Amino acid sequence: MIAEKMKPYVKNNSAIRMMFEEGNRLRAIYGPENVFDFSLGNPSVPAPDCVRQAIIDLVNEEEPTVLHGYMSNAGFEDVRQTIAESLNRRFGTSFAAKNLIMTVGAASGLNVAFKTILNPGEEVIVFAPYFLEYGAYVRNYDGNLVEISPDTTTFQPNLKEFEEKITPKTRAVIVNTPHNPTGVVYSEETIRKLTSILEAKQKEFGTVIYLISDEPYRELAYDGVQVPYLTKYYVNTIVGYSYSKSLSLPGERIGYLVIPDEADGSEELIAAAAIANRTIGCVNAPSMIQKVIAKCVDAEVDVAAYDKNRLALYNGLKELGFECIKPQGAFYLFVKSPVTDEKAFCEAGKKYNILMVPGSSFACPGYVRLAYCVSYDTIMNSLPQFGKLAEEFGLKA
Repeated sequence: MIAEKMKPYVKNNSAIRMMFEEGNRLRAIYGPENVFDFSLGNPSVPAPDCVRQAIIDLVNEEEPTVLHGYMSNAGFEDVRQTIAESLNRRFGTSFAAKNLIMTVGAASGLNVAFKTILNPGEEVIVFAPYFLEYGAYVRNYDGNLVEISPDTTTFQPNLKEFEEKITPKTRAVIVNTPHNPTGVVYSEETIRKLTSILEAKQKEFGTVIYLISDEPYRELAYDGVQVPYLTKYYVNTIVGYSYSKSLSLPGERIGYLVIPDEADGSEELIAAAAIANRTIGCVNAPSMIQKVIAKCVDAEVDVAAYDKNRLALYNGLKELGFECIKPQGAFYLFVKSPVTDEKAFCEAGKKYNILMVPGSSFACPGYVRLAYCVSYDTIMNSLPQFGKLAEEFGLKA
């Protein structure tokens, strides 16, 4: 009764969402305070006060037919100009309204980008571990996903394998930094090496390869770590951004694409992306939240709250004998499973009301992801339960 293309998606329904639903079941039985749900990257820090005030002011002052009406498929021009000017101040870029397409979050933005650039059979390269729905987005437009195996020592991109797997069919490369699920930030050295490889391969094959920078976690970086802005390193970069994490607005579904003037065929790309925004079914990004963003464009996320959680969970698990890389950004901890089958480890965690996502959901088995965008109390109360789990698997601090 359903399309053949949908059958594998139904069969392999997102493990993250399934674990989230399991959390709802356990909370109903044991109470929310006794369930330690690290499954979903749902921000626990409230949106800045300016968001609430902007909504109130817009509802009270803006003409309703404008506030809730249609606009250009690319979004309100004044909103796009405001965001462009903010980016220019922060990163020394030279964008204008025309370089931005307002999208229904980063996920829709990536779909817009792939619909714009992908022909059937062309390849998109991803670095494992990666957000598994990248594959679904690429297959939506009959592209082929090419995985680069993980470097589990640093979780920086495996550039040797990357260079070997670029072909004349390579159309795009996705990078995600700060990174989901590891929390790693790709260093400037890594970015320079990666883009140098892309420049050489474009010349070798006489093709255009777009670098798609998926950036929902850009503002979540710790210890003074700098996150390179990739349009400054490679002209054929398309940036996908979301306010879901930086302003704690995941349910509002608002983000944008940046297509720089320097990108090959930028004028045609921008025009096609605006049409793709319409034809994938979004028509345009939500009108009111666009205007809210314009009023809050320079608001800052409370990174300190996530940093406190990061250190408490990382240090707590290390003391219990778990192995994990210290995250530099985002709000995820990628922990090595004490047994080869990390799904068995996740199942064992449920006995202690601990919910984790298996690394195989990110094409990196043998690890589990913990989303520490929860309350500080949840983290501290979970550590004794993690201690019981560590003891079950024979870990020693």
